[in-house]
Amino acid sequence: MTPPGRLTPRLLLACAGLLAACALYLVEPALLQTLRNALFDQYQRWQPRTPPAQSPVRVLDIDEESLARLGQWPWPRDRMAQLLERLRQAGAAVVVFDVLFAEADRSAAAHLYAQLPADVAARLDQLPDSDEIFATALAQQPAVLGFAATRTPTSNLPQSRFAVRLTAEAGAPSVPGYAGAVVPLSALGRNALGTGAMTFESDQDGVVRRVPLMIRVGDHLWPSLTAEALRVYLQQSLYRVDANRHGALSELGIGNLRLPTNRRGELWIHYREDMSAQRLPAWQVLEGHAASQMKGAVVLVGSSAQGLQDLRFSPLGGMIPGVEVHAQAIEQALSGTPLQRPHWAAPLEAATLLLAALLLCALTLGTGALTGALTATTLLATLNLGAWWAYSRHGLLLDAFNPSIGLLLAYLGTSIARHLASERQQRWVRGAFSRYISPNLVEYLVRHPEQLRLGGERRHCSFVFTDLTDSTRLMDGQPPERVVSLLNDYLDGIIQIAFRHEGTLERIMGDGMAILFSAPLAQPDHQRRALACALEIRRFTREHAAARQAAGVALGCTRIGVHSGEVVVGNFGGSTLFDYRALGDAVNVAARLENLNRHLGTDLCVSQAIRDANPAQPMRPIGDVQLKGKATPIRLYEPCESAPDEAYEAAFALIATDSDRARSAFEQLQAQRPDDGLVRFQLERLRAGVCSERIVMTAK
Repeated sequence: MTPPGRLTPRLLLACAGLLAACALYLVEPALLQTLRNALFDQYQRWQPRTPPAQSPVRVLDIDEESLARLGQWPWPRDRMAQLLERLRQAGAAVVVFDVLFAEADRSAAAHLYAQLPADVAARLDQLPDSDEIFATALAQQPAVLGFAATRTPTSNLPQSRFAVRLTAEAGAPSVPGYAGAVVPLSALGRNALGTGAMTFESDQDGVVRRVPLMIRVGDHLWPSLTAEALRVYLQQSLYRVDANRHGALSELGIGNLRLPTNRRGELWIHYREDMSAQRLPAWQVLEGHAASQMKGAVVLVGSSAQGLQDLRFSPLGGMIPGVEVHAQAIEQALSGTPLQRPHWAAPLEAATLLLAALLLCALTLGTGALTGALTATTLLATLNLGAWWAYSRHGLLLDAFNPSIGLLLAYLGTSIARHLASERQQRWVRGAFSRYISPNLVEYLVRHPEQLRLGGERRHCSFVFTDLTDSTRLMDGQPPERVVSLLNDYLDGIIQIAFRHEGTLERIMGDGMAILFSAPLAQPDHQRRALACALEIRRFTREHAAARQAAGVALGCTRIGVHSGEVVVGNFGGSTLFDYRALGDAVNVAARLENLNRHLGTDLCVSQAIRDANPAQPMRPIGDVQLKGKATPIRLYEPCESAPDEAYEAAFALIATDSDRARSAFEQLQAQRPDDGLVRFQLERLRAGVCSERIVMTAK
């Protein structure tokens, strides 16, 4: 019996789980990206950005009330000029318009000429143009205008007030690319100190987590509205872009300000919960209120009105105006509280997953299920607590979700591998154990482990004892290996017969064995099973002996004894070693019946209890045998193979009544059957003057 492999199958399954985990991490399907982002969002909900003591950022909100007071959007450009003038007077450092002024003012006088009488049109022509008024106001107040990047090519590009310097080894920066741009009116763009892209892209779930600091329009790099607001506020003219030779960005520098970015030049936004203190309605500023709050501030002009459809989903939940996204990013940059997912995060996570999964697989395979589960729990807790510590203390976004999923996959693969290997090992152990004791006993103990205790119970059982005659003669002149091989073939045939009849192999005694029925599992038909088993053993041993003798091997006949009675069955021995067996007089009687065959001239001898339970089986009576040491005789029979032996039964019936006729009948049978041992035994008794069915044994 080949033992199961201990390592290879488990390693293959464990590696399958580990490879699945690594593949899942590398492929990073959309679902896992969404779940990872959700984890980052949860971090922000647990610990949002702490507001600075003095925020330099204000939001001028064109809200619903401002539209109700001042009219629908778009407002005339002279009103925008008035708004800009109010901010200049209040001392705003820079005004950033999250508004696109791509077309001329539709409320300007020039647009009304064709619809008015000539004299009225002439008077209107003398009025100043509202776009010019707004352009003049832009020249007097540092301001940044927004432009919209588009996927379709355009001929116009924004006004440039900046320079970009790349690191020496940098490749083409891998920033978000667009084909064209919708830019502000040239008169407005010329007077603004900066023009930035208002465009930012939300993730698949619609949440805005990052804003780009640089984008590409055609073949040119352009700053975003956030970056331009910072540049103008810091009074700088140069952007420093740190990128590697593959074009992956790591940082954007504006003066002394260094902004960490992802590979695409995007800034992760660390949101704060409430910016209402920095938000002012536009109508209040136009009426001259709250001027003190604007001094030295970066003022972003945008709208929270639902009708203008500039609302975005926030990681903190709910919707916020798009202008607030820029405001959060600018405030975060100026307050020096960056949130970043560094370039080394992904390699670190991959290495952590690989090492942790290898450790988990090794411990789970090499120790046990409990150790593996504790290790998996510890590793998962360490990963997630470490990721939270990195975020809460250092503003680092490390992905603990995907490695956790990977670890669970590795643990699942390893656990399945260990479970399958354990099942295979158990099957092997059960099979190997069944080679030493009866398989039904093994199965019973597996299903009823509570029975593995010392002690027994009373039960009515049947027993079959066998023994090979002339085994000493078999060993003479034969090599020991040859004798062992012959005996193994012989015993294996008997054992297979016993197991087919669901008997329990109680023990092997050299070339003999004891077979038990109705234990450990009760068998109501145990007497029938015992007799059927004994008859098949007799047929097998006769054929087996004849085949061996024909091959020149002197294999003797097999004696079989069958009896049934009450015994105590269970585990005997001590706490160190159990021996499952049956103890009682019925066991001794069955063993003595097997031995009695050599005196009776039979090879199968059964008791009255077996005869009574098998009335359909033809049997020849032997007599009432009084075993040595027993006061009460026991009726014995020799089962016939097929038909009843009527001639023998007729002769046997004469033993108790007419000895002469009985002897004459057995002599006639002896002449007809010279090899019939039982006939010879009865004839010898009659010739010795014993004329009785009672047989007294003087030897065991």
